[in-house]
Amino acid sequence: MMKMLKYREMTEADNEAVAALVRDNLKQFGLDIPGTVYFDEGLDHLYDYYGDEGRGYYVIEYDNGKVIGGIGFAGFEPMKDTAELQKLYLADSAKGSGLGYELVRFIEDKMREAGYKQAYLETHDNLQAAIHIYEKCGYTEIDRPKEVVHSTMNRFFIKAL
Repeated sequence: MMKMLKYREMTEADNEAVAALVRDNLKQFGLDIPGTVYFDEGLDHLYDYYGDEGRGYYVIEYDNGKVIGGIGFAGFEPMKDTAELQKLYLADSAKGSGLGYELVRFIEDKMREAGYKQAYLETHDNLQAAIHIYEKCGYTEIDRPKEVVHSTMNRFFIKAL
């Protein structure tokens, strides 16, 4: 029998699981380095960050309550009416299942509901599977915006919503 998946807004109780998911993924791809969110103290308190207006973070969990993925968004101030797609991560057990595409579509709907007109994202050459998903979902690569904070990221994409 296939396990049921549940999409829901992140709660404070998810902080540890989501931080571990993000760090595990970054480490796998050699991105457990300064200049990435890996060392960001805020990663351990994402619920607080995403609780503000115009932001959101969502997790996917099995019916047993185990978090196997997540994705978020927040306004990207340098670009008008733009939200940044943030922290799309999946547990190894969920990779290759099509959930990455589902999460991108899901968060784009949430961005539209929040009134955003376009989506922006940052990623890295090391994250080829993620880049493949973004391109298949209609994102177009752009030059690095001058306001980019995480200096290690080296690929930048945009999409009209």
